Amino acid sequence: MFYIIFDFIMAVIMFLFGTWFYKSDGKAANFLSGYNMTPENERKKYDEKTMCKAYGYRMIVMSLPFVLGIMIDIQYQGIGCLIAWFVWFVMFILLLVDRSKRER
Repeated sequence: MFYIIFDFIMAVIMFLFGTWFYKSDGKAANFLSGYNMTPENERKKYDEKTMCKAYGYRMIVMSLPFVLGIMIDIQYQGIGCLIAWFVWFVMFILLLVDRSKRER
């Protein structure tokens, strides 16, 4: 039962943060790592609204492995949580790779 609750909490956290970023109209851009430390003239090159929508959408999608993990944990305790974290980690690495490509 612990794994189901844990997966549910992680899914809700990722979904709520994603929704918040998506609906922020660019105001959440200051919470993106590295972006808040760039100079003001450098920030003018970026469309903060589009950037927040893109990151918000990605966070919402990153909540889906935990929903899948809940379904698997109902039948096989702990396996769904492990799979969810593995898939989430792969999605996170892909996000970092994509971000590094965009910053070049």
